[in-house]
Amino acid sequence: MRAIALALVLATLAGCATTPPPPREPVVAWRPSLNHDARSAVVIVLHQTEMESAEAALLTLQTRNSGGRVSAHYLIGDDGALFQLVDEGKRAWHAGASRWGGLSDLNSASIGIELDNDGQEPFSDAQIATLLWLLDDITSRLDIPKHLVIGHGDIAPTRKRDPSALFPWKRLADAGYGLWPRAPLAPAPAGFDRWAAMRLVGYDLSDPDAALRAFHRHYRGNEESQWLPGDADILFDLQRQLMGMPEPLPLILPTPTPTP
Repeated sequence: MRAIALALVLATLAGCATTPPPPREPVVAWRPSLNHDARSAVVIVLHQTEMESAEAALLTLQTRNSGGRVSAHYLIGDDGALFQLVDEGKRAWHAGASRWGGLSDLNSASIGIELDNDGQEPFSDAQIATLLWLLDDITSRLDIPKHLVIGHGDIAPTRKRDPSALFPWKRLADAGYGLWPRAPLAPAPAGFDRWAAMRLVGYDLSDPDAALRAFHRHYRGNEESQWLPGDADILFDLQRQLMGMPEPLPLILPTPTPTP
């Protein structure tokens, strides 16, 4: 019996010797480096609530609702009151399916600011004054280029029209925010490619008519879907401004995740 038991033990050991051990997970050794910084926003996107009041907008932005969960980092009331809903270091759900230049996950790359406005009325002086203060604060702290203040309709031209054609983009530009044509405009040269300039500014041209309407809403105060006299001169100046700016650093973003 002892001989049989010994034989069984030897056979078991022989089998183990010829079977490789299961692979082990690699051991991670933490060696922290000081050479890093937090991922941060590089664009500021302006919206209008298209609701009856700031209180109604706050309820939508803070809760689940039938249209899906949405949020923004800030909301500015018609009276200039300022509310913060999401930490700037976190991803608010305000941009949805959108694109600007090489960015396709705008929620991960932007700060969203909602303006209490029904889409049919002018934006109040008190509201714009608060917005200008907030833009100065955010761009200074987060080092966001001041020309990268854009509208929801710019980044999602097939879906969105906000802020409306009544939004005072020139007033923002006079304070140093947003890209705006300089006066007097130099005439565009012969053969100037308007569509190439549109793409350089940042517009997604997958739907050219929608992109042109968004451009006109922002720079001409209308929503025409055909080229207008003067468009080429405006785009020529915007192109010259962008080409004269320093090359931006590569943008590092988290892996895109589905957005509402």
